[in-house]
Amino acid sequence: MAVALTVLGTGFATAWAEKVIGAAAVGAIAEKPELFARVLTMLVIPETIIVFGVVMAFLLFTSI
Repeated sequence: MAVALTVLGTGFATAWAEKVIGAAAVGAIAEKPELFARVLTMLVIPETIIVFGVVMAFLLFTSI
């Protein structure tokens, strides 16, 4: 149960962060296309949340 909640929570957190950052990123790139590299970096950062969630799920699963 804990493993499922860990993956579910990190999945929702990542999706929410991507939604918020993605919407702002589209507006920023529309106004200044030279911000693409910086925006791409900001879109990659929330993906680390799901990586940490999968690692924590693995650690929880192996300790059972």
